[in-house]
Amino acid sequence: MNKILFSAILFASTSYPLLTWAGTLTQFFQKSKISGQVRSYYFNRLYGAANVPNQDAFALGGLLDIKSAPFLGGFGVGVSFYTANDLGTHGYSPATVDTTMMGLTSSLNALGQAYIQYANPGQQLLVRAGDQIINTPWMNNSDARILPATYQAIFAQYSPFPGIKLEALREFRWKSRTSPDYYKDNLYYSTGYSGDPIYGGVPKLPNSASQAQGALAFSASATVVGTKAQVWYYDFYHFAKMFYGSAQYTLKTATGIVDPLVGVQFVREWESNSLLNAGAGAQPVDNVIGDTVNSSAWGVQVGANFDIAPTILGKGQFTWSYNGIVPHVGAVGGGAIVSPYTIGYATDPLYTTSMIRGLVEMGPGDGWKVKWIQNILHKQFLWMAAFARYHTYYSGNSNDVYVDLTYFPGGMFKGLSVRDRMEVANGGLVHDTPLNPGNKTFIYNRVMLTYMF
Repeated sequence: MNKILFSAILFASTSYPLLTWAGTLTQFFQKSKISGQVRSYYFNRLYGAANVPNQDAFALGGLLDIKSAPFLGGFGVGVSFYTANDLGTHGYSPATVDTTMMGLTSSLNALGQAYIQYANPGQQLLVRAGDQIINTPWMNNSDARILPATYQAIFAQYSPFPGIKLEALREFRWKSRTSPDYYKDNLYYSTGYSGDPIYGGVPKLPNSASQAQGALAFSASATVVGTKAQVWYYDFYHFAKMFYGSAQYTLKTATGIVDPLVGVQFVREWESNSLLNAGAGAQPVDNVIGDTVNSSAWGVQVGANFDIAPTILGKGQFTWSYNGIVPHVGAVGGGAIVSPYTIGYATDPLYTTSMIRGLVEMGPGDGWKVKWIQNILHKQFLWMAAFARYHTYYSGNSNDVYVDLTYFPGGMFKGLSVRDRMEVANGGLVHDTPLNPGNKTFIYNRVMLTYMF
């Protein structure tokens, strides 16, 4: 209720300056924007193990975004309302429900965004404070469910020159994809911690663990002559400090039929006083007890963008990628990457991360992945296919096969998309600990209907 009142005050407070800015409230509201989405998702988990029940979940939801017109030379406010309902499909058997959709609740409602911002007319400076969507490599909206993840934060972006961008943020609390409100936790906390019905993470902390204190981050990025590069520093307070960098170069050929590309990325983490330390009572990460966070990872990617048969296929991309996480004796997870806001969600930026999981979830080792993205029939269809192979120290060897097809009807149905994603995961047995239940094949199918307006 307090958030709803706060949102109303934000919008009401704009009334007075409007009289000098636009002359009438009518003009102000005409320049404000209302957009949103209607989502219908059906997820199905199929386990090969005889004693493990299959799981599924259905939900119908919506996202409504309201953004005010600018006032007082660049100020604005925004509010987003999120809602989801299973329409009585969960039934009475919790063991058969895919809780990553919206938990075990029959409905989920949240005020996802409520912020005030300032953006100067030239868009060189943006400062936003409040509940908001954040899109950075290791803190993002993880938007593959009914509700996205959002953050209580102060965010600033400055572009001193074209192609150059500086960013900074201080995050205090977050709302997971299955949470109705904001909490001082993350994906390492257990379901129900401080009343948060969080699902889908990798819980390693006891209920007695201290509350998360959020994160601080800074970045610089540049786009110059076919090259895109970024560097990030994150301080996930009392979890890990991280340096992340990536760069990609695309060679624009004269023909435009095939444009080769190459990319690199690097991760370095450290922390001597992490809540994930063995002495703090945390459960082992990747079956390994450690006293400090010490992680090093790198990756390379090669491939090409192409437009071979534009009248039939359209633009596409083919890539081969590799990532490696170096093992560190005595470290948390034996050198695992600590990622408080993506682990379990598989939404980290590593090249080889699959739909279900990646090296962040499986720990030190290496993996490679081939991926094909293809537009078909003037972008009416989007096809993606991938194969990933992982060799890890504590989760064994495994592979993932991925197929993804999206249909965009267009015309009178502009804004509608119908998407079917499926991944088949195999292998992973090591030290009698299976990656998949019973060490059997795990199939995850997601049918997603989205209408954007």
